[in-house]
Amino acid sequence: MPDDERRPGRARQTDGTPQPTAAGPAWWRSREDAGLPAARGPGSRRSFGATWWGRAWLEALEQRARLDPGRLSRGRSYARRGSVLELTVSPGEVEAVVQGSRVTPYQVTVRIRAFSADEWDAVLEIVSAQIGRVAALLDGELPPEVVDDVRAAGLDLLPGAGEVLTNCSCPDFAVPCKHSAAVCYLVADALDDDPFALLLLRGRRKDELLETLRTRRGGSAVVAPRTPAPAGIPAIAAFSAAAGVVPVPAPPRPLNAPGVPVAVKVLDPPRSSGVDVRDLVALATDAARRAWELASGDADLDLTYEQDLARRAADLLGTPDLADLAHRAGISARQLSAWGTAWRHAGRGGLAVTADAPHDVDPDSLTDAVAVLPNATVEANRVTAGKLQLRLGKDNLWYRFDQSFNDWTLTRPPTPDPQDLV
Repeated sequence: MPDDERRPGRARQTDGTPQPTAAGPAWWRSREDAGLPAARGPGSRRSFGATWWGRAWLEALEQRARLDPGRLSRGRSYARRGSVLELTVSPGEVEAVVQGSRVTPYQVTVRIRAFSADEWDAVLEIVSAQIGRVAALLDGELPPEVVDDVRAAGLDLLPGAGEVLTNCSCPDFAVPCKHSAAVCYLVADALDDDPFALLLLRGRRKDELLETLRTRRGGSAVVAPRTPAPAGIPAIAAFSAAAGVVPVPAPPRPLNAPGVPVAVKVLDPPRSSGVDVRDLVALATDAARRAWELASGDADLDLTYEQDLARRAADLLGTPDLADLAHRAGISARQLSAWGTAWRHAGRGGLAVTADAPHDVDPDSLTDAVAVLPNATVEANRVTAGKLQLRLGKDNLWYRFDQSFNDWTLTRPPTPDPQDLV
C-alpha cells in the first residue's frame, strides 16, 4: 500500500470518482486482488493477520498494548462485518471512517509515537550494517530480523503499554471504544498489504527509508554531519576569576515524546515479596513520562496524594489497570474513574470541584448560570437542571457535569462564562 494511500470502502473508477457497488464496500475485493485472504460470509469468522507482521501487530495489540480486552472483542466484531469504511495510514497516525449504529459515520484516529530523527539514525545505522537486511528491504520485503535490529537500538517497532492512543467522535468515553478497536484490527490488513506501513507508523515513509539505505550503502550522497555535542566548560575556566563570566551551556532538548522503558527478560520476584513486575514497568513508564515533562518545563511535581492518584488514573481510563489501581488505593473504581476524568479535563481545578463537598458562594455569582438553565435548582455552588449541572469552583471557573445513572461526571474543560457550557 503506497504511503498515505486511502483505502476506500467504495470501488473507485480510473478517473478517481467513487463508484458505489451493489455488494457494498469493495475493501475485501481489493484484498483478493492483492492475493490476501478474501472476506467471508456473514456466518463465518474472518481472521486478521495473514502475514508475520500483521500477526505481530495483533499480538502487540492484544498482549502488550494493554487495551481493554472486552473492547477489543467488540472491535473485532465491528471489523469483521465491514463497519470500517475508509482507512488512511500516515506517519504516526491512522485515520478512519467507521459506520456505527447512527446514520452519520464516526471519525476515528489511532496514534502511536513516531521515532525522532536521531532515533531513526540509530535504527538505520544498525540495519544498513547488515547487507542481507538492506537487500531484502530494497526488494520490498520486511524480514522479521528488522524488528530485532530496531530493538537493538533501544526502540520497538511494535507498540507497547500506553503507546496506542485512540480518539473517536462517538459519545462513548471508553478507551478504546469499539469503533477505535475495529480500526486497530483493520491496521493488520494494511500491514498485510504493505509491511512498510509498520515503518510508516513509526514516522518513516517507504521511499525516504529506501533512499536513505541506498545512500548509506552506496555512498553516492554526502551525509550532513551531525551537530557536535557541547564541549562543556573546563572546571579551571569556570572557577578562574580571570576568565570572567562563562556562559552555562544550554541543556539538551528532550525528545518529542517521553521514552518507554526497554522490555527486558527478568525473573519474577519471589511471590512472598509482594512485588509484581508489571507494577515495576508501570512505575518506570510513569517515571519516564514525569522526567520528560520536567525536562520540557511542563512538570507539576507539587501534587498531593489524591492529585497524583487522579493524574495516574487519567492515563488508565478505560483499561483494566484502573480497577487495580483503585483497589490498591483503597477507593472504588467509579470514584477513581471520576477523578481521572476530571483530571484529564481540568487538572487540579477539575479534581477539586469533583471531590469537594458543596460550598457556599455569593448568590450574585450564580446569576449567569441560573439564567442559562431555566427551572434550575440551586445548592451552594451547584446549579442543576435535569441531568446537567454547573458547578462554580473556588477558582471562579464554571465546570459542567453530566449525570449518568447516579454519578455526576465532569465532561468539559472549565470556562469563566457558564453560557459556553450549555
